[in-house]
Amino acid sequence: MTEIPRDTVQELTFYEQVGGEETFRRLVHRFYQGVAEDPLLRPMYPEEDLGPAEERFALFLMQYWGGPRTYSDRRGHPRLRMRHAPFRVDRAAHDAWLHHMRGALDELGLAPEHERTLWDYLTYAAASMVNTDG
Repeated sequence: MTEIPRDTVQELTFYEQVGGEETFRRLVHRFYQGVAEDPLLRPMYPEEDLGPAEERFALFLMQYWGGPRTYSDRRGHPRLRMRHAPFRVDRAAHDAWLHHMRGALDELGLAPEHERTLWDYLTYAAASMVNTDG
């Protein structure tokens, strides 16, 4: 058997390990189904249709986890705190966001190590968006 030199083997990105675009689109779509019905979060999305927000979030997560750079190509640097600054994000919004994200993540049925990695990031991201105590 021919041995493959180590420097020619590429490790899969997290994006690829969890199923790529389909997985992230499923996650985000399910998340926004919850947001659409949430009286606290829905007002933070001024667009009539949540579709554009869903697309932006899916593209962001795909890029963050090693997928295509479409998000940055279209929107530039993510600047997440700046983009969320116009909205009042308190602990209640944080908790509601994580509630819907937890439900969406659970439906993916990822391997435990992938689920934990993604959940750790999502809880960190949610905490970093809080911009008010009230």
